Amino acid sequence: MAQFTDRIEPKDFGKMPDEYRELLTRLLTIQADCEIGGPHIYVDHWTLRAPTVDDQWRVARIASEEIDHCRKFLRMLGMVGLDRSDILFRPRSRREVDAFKVDMPEWGDFAAFGFLIDKVGEYQLDEMVGSSFIPTDDVLPTILREEKGHVAYGEQQLQKMMETEEGRIAAQRSIDKWYVVGLDMFGRSESARDERYIEWGLKKRTNGKMREDYIAEMDPKITALGLRVPDKLAGRKYL
Repeated sequence: MAQFTDRIEPKDFGKMPDEYRELLTRLLTIQADCEIGGPHIYVDHWTLRAPTVDDQWRVARIASEEIDHCRKFLRMLGMVGLDRSDILFRPRSRREVDAFKVDMPEWGDFAAFGFLIDKVGEYQLDEMVGSSFIPTDDVLPTILREEKGHVAYGEQQLQKMMETEEGRIAAQRSIDKWYVVGLDMFGRSESARDERYIEWGLKKRTNGKMREDYIAEMDPKITALGLRVPDKLAGRKYL
């Protein structure tokens, strides 16, 4: 099919072809699940165990923002007649994306998660900017601004860890753990569904292209922190 360029209001959702409706609801559902998935990993453990009271406040604020992001995606699903509030209570083992099934026992995990995983989230959200589904225009600017703040805070915490030898070791350990997890989040490089998202105006880039752009941006940032970029083939789920 030719590139779809129309803009769709929720009231017109039912008139759209099955493929469009399936792709849009899948995209919104996965994003809602990811937004609530992070707090399910770290809220219980880190909200009152972060190193300082400022950090505890920041963990709570980040969690609050992520829950709000989930709320906004659930609202968009509601606009097209779907109630996916079950996502709020889904066991971690049933999350859509493997990154949200991983434990976070060290403070470095929280830092690297913000730096690397929230950055993946930023990439995925940016794909929806100006999409064919009009309601995304109302929510994405705020969500993206907050995600950038989460990434910056994770980077800041990793910088602090680099001030001691013990911290440097822990920071490298966390980067080694979460880097390939982040690469896997983009999905398989060769995906037939990718092309359909692009043709329907729901995404702009393929999984492989997003991952390439992410690597090009994040590898220099990891190096600038004084850390080693991990082996990109360690996970290999995305190949």
